[in-house]
Amino acid sequence: MTQPHTPLASPPRDLSARAAGTPPRLRVAVVGGSVTGATTALLLLHAGFPVTLYEAAPAAAPRGGGLIGLEHPALDVLDRLGISQDEIVAHPSETVLEVTLRYRQPIHIARHLYPGRNTTWSLLHYALIRRLPAGVLQTGRRVTGLTEHDGRPHLEFADHSHAVADLVVFADGRTSTGRRLLDPGRRLRYAGYVAHRGHAAGALSHVRDFLRLEPGPGCQYNVAPVPGGLDWTLYLTCSADDYTRCFGAPPQRRTFALPHHVSDTARAVVDTRAALVLPLPHAETVHTTTMRMAAPVMDIDPPTHMAWPVGRGWAVLIGDALAPVRPHTGRGANNGIEQAAALTTALTQHQRWGADLPTALDGWQRRQIPGAIAAVRQGPHLGAHLSNHQP
Repeated sequence: MTQPHTPLASPPRDLSARAAGTPPRLRVAVVGGSVTGATTALLLLHAGFPVTLYEAAPAAAPRGGGLIGLEHPALDVLDRLGISQDEIVAHPSETVLEVTLRYRQPIHIARHLYPGRNTTWSLLHYALIRRLPAGVLQTGRRVTGLTEHDGRPHLEFADHSHAVADLVVFADGRTSTGRRLLDPGRRLRYAGYVAHRGHAAGALSHVRDFLRLEPGPGCQYNVAPVPGGLDWTLYLTCSADDYTRCFGAPPQRRTFALPHHVSDTARAVVDTRAALVLPLPHAETVHTTTMRMAAPVMDIDPPTHMAWPVGRGWAVLIGDALAPVRPHTGRGANNGIEQAAALTTALTQHQRWGADLPTALDGWQRRQIPGAIAAVRQGPHLGAHLSNHQP
């Protein structure tokens, strides 16, 4: 059942622009330079909007990230941006093999098809960023506040600079500043287990499909081919205190552990469990992987809004900034890309045909929120077996 929906309140409008027959051009600020933010910026640029993309990190180079499943609607958006699957997909397999293990041996294999393709965060992010025109992406610009200035949204940055826009799109990830400012009642909760990730160069070259191994409660192993090797994820239960010992900070604070955060203790925990529960070739793949990362699995209350008036302008949340989902759902990147495409459609109707902007944004969020709610609620259901420790 979806959350109750309240129509958006219209901010004060400049009726002189409407009387002239053409709405003024919306200037858009996109906050967050990862996959959803970069996709949003490209879509809006293609639609003719002036856009600036602000990224808090000092560089836009890939910071790490594992396997991403993209369904057909998201792939179609990328097609329209000129990103060929040949550029981001290693092997065009739709097959998912689910293997139940006992004592490291398969006892049951199920095969089904995934309505899409697999890529990685790094491949997709690079494909998006390299298509941005010069000057659109501004790195090292960490947003700290949002206020109103002369009736328009006013972004404040950590270096005490500021920027003004008509619409601010917060696509700044799981620890979103935008969500903290616009929807502060919804906070992340640690789900009790960790996605340990690795890129294994040249390993198990015969693997062509997405493979999910289920050794038993408290553990799951996913692996798929990517250019140059394999990306794997080993889900293991972990207390918040153990996470802090392994990665140097609590899960709510370190929501993504980069390679330099992965301690020898964390590596030993993963290697030991892999040797106990995985078939020998996969255990060896894990053991020999040097490039490792980790992400605590988090939950959040379902959203009720995606758009908020700020003076005569607006601020919106999309992707993980709106509602981080558990990785088992496969909806993180898909939600962000699809929400960005639908937002671009709503803004285009306003800009090109004079559609009422509050009504267009309200229609956009009414269509998108049910999917976000469903993904938030599906995650705990899919991950329920991981809440029990391995006997």
